[in-house]
Amino acid sequence: MEYTTLGDTGTRVSQLCFGTWRFGKESDGTVETDREEAHELLDACWDHGINFIDTANVYGDPNGTSERWIGEWLEDRGHHREDLVLASKVYFPFDGRGEPGPNDSGLGRKHIRAQIEGTLERLGTDYLDLYYIHRWDEDTPIRETMRTLTELVREGKVHYLGASSMAAWKLTKALWESDVEGLERFDVTQPMFNAADTDDVSDYLEVCAEQDIAVCPYSPLAGGFLTGKYERADDGSVVAPDGARGTLTDLFEDRYTSETAWEVLEAVESVAEDVDATPAQVSLRWLMDQDRFTCVPIVGARTADQLAENVGAVDLELSAEQFERIDAARGPDDDGYR
Repeated sequence: MEYTTLGDTGTRVSQLCFGTWRFGKESDGTVETDREEAHELLDACWDHGINFIDTANVYGDPNGTSERWIGEWLEDRGHHREDLVLASKVYFPFDGRGEPGPNDSGLGRKHIRAQIEGTLERLGTDYLDLYYIHRWDEDTPIRETMRTLTELVREGKVHYLGASSMAAWKLTKALWESDVEGLERFDVTQPMFNAADTDDVSDYLEVCAEQDIAVCPYSPLAGGFLTGKYERADDGSVVAPDGARGTLTDLFEDRYTSETAWEVLEAVESVAEDVDATPAQVSLRWLMDQDRFTCVPIVGARTADQLAENVGAVDLELSAEQFERIDAARGPDDDGYR
């Protein structure tokens, strides 16, 4: 495993982050990753040198299950807390203690304070390395949110702050508020960003580049689309192998399989053939090779074999021509981002 500095922080993380949103998650009555499987995947992360683990207070059914299983794994295996970089999130309604109440969501001081305590207890730790706001809260002044998060940093409960999906102007507003008020600022972001993504995130990424903010994109393989396991039928629909995400949600085709996405997949597969790698490895390497900001993809492998394949991206090298071939299929703008 290779390690990189997380943006403008002093913390070094593995070039891949492991995402645990499937831990305890129920889909149509089936648990996608049960406790035993979760611990096996965390064991595989440890063996591969992945030290960066991503979770959220609302991951799992009931909410909090993912954090709890990670905490139990740490205790069961006897790993030293300092050997891991743990990230969690706050914003969404939390049902881990029953039906959410009026203050069980958002980014107000009361909710953040309650949720950080629950997160730390479930993880079995005194602090988080990284704490994200999971979304922007339209109902709470960003000043209150940043002041509360700053208190957590100064109390030693959180090391760094992160922001997930939001508009570029909102990220800029939060950074401005922090600078003017002398508060802690966001050091890491977590947008949906991948080679096949056709949503315009160029402004958001431009802010990250200018402010030296690390980018840890979720869905780096476009929900599995960029693994090459999906095919296009004559009528334009997606043919998915049994058990693939394309068979689990009606949103898959709308979200991931645009005309541009198919062109990107073709380019990715051609590069994969050139370098004797898999499409998944090429897609992850393309993200890691972003040169205007630190980019650490969050992989959500379902098996140890899938994780091993993902880790293979670390040793892969793409030439400038191969990188640009994928960019050309995306139709990049003047800054190199869609």
